[in-house]
Amino acid sequence: MKRNRPFFLISNDDGYTAKGINELIDTLRPLADLLVVAPERSRSGMGCAITADVPITCELVRKERGLKVYVCSGTPADCIKLAHAHLLKGRRPDLVLAGINHGDNSSVNAHYSGTMGAVYEGALHGYPSMAFSLCDFNPDADFTPLRPYIIDLVFKAITVGLPHFSCLNVNFPKCEKFKGTKVCRMAYTQWDNEFTKAKRPQGGTVYWLTGDRRDIGEPQEDTDSWALAHGYVAITPVTLDVTSYGLLEILNNVL
Repeated sequence: MKRNRPFFLISNDDGYTAKGINELIDTLRPLADLLVVAPERSRSGMGCAITADVPITCELVRKERGLKVYVCSGTPADCIKLAHAHLLKGRRPDLVLAGINHGDNSSVNAHYSGTMGAVYEGALHGYPSMAFSLCDFNPDADFTPLRPYIIDLVFKAITVGLPHFSCLNVNFPKCEKFKGTKVCRMAYTQWDNEFTKAKRPQGGTVYWLTGDRRDIGEPQEDTDSWALAHGYVAITPVTLDVTSYGLLEILNNVL
């Protein structure tokens, strides 16, 4: 890999064959060297899960000038951990990138997302990290409108930098043309009716995870949910420090 170009570490949670991650590779490959370490199959909803009870495998499946693609049997977080420990070989990535995810990772979904799990892991290792998601679950979704935004955001992140222990969660609405970008906070949302109960033909009961996401209270214009609903690209800065500083102050005064 050339040393005079940016270097990005890429993963996802839809698996290495997903259209989204291959669109991200195609978008950035002319501009940077890429090391891709992605799950062998869909790992959606894995969050920050890691594999601790069985060994994982990692196989090089593609090697070209400026590009290496590894397939890992573990989770998205495993992929970044393994890359950090064994595959970077001393070369520090300018950015850890995850996606492009097939589906919405805004608001409460960011807590469950394997896409976000990959960038959380990157940020934990001190790498500037950014996740991209399109609010379209179609396996053949059209990612073309995202390309100029991704290039712009990636190189702005390199130029400006990101604070340690932080990352960016970028969500694109499903539309042919975006109204622009909005830097916004995470909306307060929750999932209702999360499971559908069904009978198994051979007897017994199973539960399918489904559900409906809803805003808690009226949608606010400074949130990611509002931005996406109104055709804007939602950019949410996320911190890995989950300390509640307001409650910390209260507890210090009470205890």
